[in-house]
Amino acid sequence: MNIRDRIKELRRVKAATLRPHPRNWRTHPPGQRDALRGLLAEIGYADALLARELPDGSLELIDGHLRAETTPEADVPVLVLDLDDQEAAKLLALLDPLAALAGTDRDVLADLAANLEIHNDAARRVLDNLLSEPPIPPLAPYPLPPEIDVPESFQVVIECDDESQQRALFDRFTAEGLACRLLTL
Repeated sequence: MNIRDRIKELRRVKAATLRPHPRNWRTHPPGQRDALRGLLAEIGYADALLARELPDGSLELIDGHLRAETTPEADVPVLVLDLDDQEAAKLLALLDPLAALAGTDRDVLADLAANLEIHNDAARRVLDNLLSEPPIPPLAPYPLPPEIDVPESFQVVIECDDESQQRALFDRFTAEGLACRLLTL
């Protein structure tokens, strides 16, 4: 599997300058807001927000809306991603739900929690709720798509001065029996 690295750079920008994604579907209840403020107060920023750069140079959030909203005057770490609008929408739709699919080893979490000093009541309640709720049954594994065998293809790309030269070469080569396609970049 070929996995692309879509991270262009890490920038530190004022949170208030980040544009919320117009299709952000997440809502943030008061308990979550309080817990996040508590964690930021106790730890600080320990994770980057995700954004993509728009044609005008502004950054549009994909992940981290609540953090940006909570600390509008702070310079926050932002991973700038090389995504188009559709890819950004796909990540916006799936990033949090994929993280939510992770299971919980309650014994390991209980051991970890027993040694933590959490001063924020809302953050403590988040952890207590994780330890008290019944386990969620795991989802059935999602089948991977079959590998696609792409046959070798040898091609020549010719740069043309204009569309008329492109058309003339295309007509000439197809008349000679060559398989050709027109491509404009």
